[in-house]
Amino acid sequence: MVEISREVPAPPDAVYRVLADGWSYGSWVVGNSRVRQVDESWPEPGSRIHHSAGVWPLRINDVTVVRSVEPERRLDLHAELWLFGSAEIRITLEPLDSGRTRVVMAEELTRGPARLVPGPLQTLALWPRNAESLRRLADIAVGREA
Repeated sequence: MVEISREVPAPPDAVYRVLADGWSYGSWVVGNSRVRQVDESWPEPGSRIHHSAGVWPLRINDVTVVRSVEPERRLDLHAELWLFGSAEIRITLEPLDSGRTRVVMAEELTRGPARLVPGPLQTLALWPRNAESLRRLADIAVGREA
């Protein structure tokens, strides 16, 4: 499992509002080029974001499903990765002093060929991507809060 964290200068409710806005997914999740549809019940368990990854003409349509949620604290997701398999993702929000939040993203490739990639190579691939995703998430949360 690859885990990364970032301190965000916004409270947990501000960060969670971005996570709860399924239409923002394509703006902060690196690799996703657009959101095609978001279930009205997002982010309730079982709800889905239908998104695309890549650029035309190599765009792949996929889906991410909410496994469980604890508003303003945790969001567990199951992401389909087309032929590569799937991943389990946990995003945890930890309140800090002065209205800040530590956001922790943990991702594990769980099915398909991607899960056969050795842990150190998964880290090399996922760490930079997830670090950039958390940077974008933080920017959106801070910008909306301002």
